[in-house]
Amino acid sequence: MSIKPVTALALVAGLSVALAGCATLQRGPVGNPDVPEPARSVDLHRYSGLWYEIGRYENGFEKGCEGVTARYTLREDGLVGVLNTCRQDSVDGEARTAEGKARVVEDSGNAKLKVSFFGPFYFGDYWVLDRAEDYSWSIVGEPSGRYLWLLSREPNPSAEVRETLLRRVAELGYDTSLVRPVAQPPA
Repeated sequence: MSIKPVTALALVAGLSVALAGCATLQRGPVGNPDVPEPARSVDLHRYSGLWYEIGRYENGFEKGCEGVTARYTLREDGLVGVLNTCRQDSVDGEARTAEGKARVVEDSGNAKLKVSFFGPFYFGDYWVLDRAEDYSWSIVGEPSGRYLWLLSREPNPSAEVRETLLRRVAELGYDTSLVRPVAQPPA
């Protein structure tokens, strides 16, 4: 049985609309209507490794997630491997993982990536808006201002580091009252 070109086109169009609808359902409020360009370039070798999510704008795909981590690896094909892990409802909750891949946006100094967890059909923006000089923390967002993540190399960074991150988030134009702290297990 073969699929006629018109049927195939309708199927692809329908899938695209369905994926766009799913993405729309997961949107939160706009926490920054004027998202800035990333502040500096990113050395992907130094950015690779394990990051702990210590704060975020709440979103549908991380509902109830605590103990969230992201592991980035450089792949032989030039892409960046992404493995996100969430513990459902508590730091001791059941682990859920999502594996994806990212490609660097040309002429972005490696600070903008297109990330996909859904195969070749959907790529979302991932912008490293700022980072510590020593890569001990980073602030990640995207152009709509609806998503924001505060990442640290330590699961429980000091109060000083947390304050630095929140201050920098505010300087970038984000509403800090929308930042939801993320619990991490004790070190």
